Amino acid sequence: MQAYTVEQVAEMLSIGRDKVYYLLRTQQLRSIKIGKLRRITDQHLADFISSLEPMDEA
Repeated sequence: MQAYTVEQVAEMLSIGRDKVYYLLRTQQLRSIKIGKLRRITDQHLADFISSLEPMDEA
């Protein structure tokens, strides 16, 4: 499992750091805390991205 900083996630998603913190604050994106450090795992990212994809209407 990989864990990323807020800055790394912002760069990966091509959004600002403030937007990542907003997503964390509104619990749209989950994270873990290690001491005072906030980290977003690859599983948290995958869950967030899949929540953005429209449901398959068959």
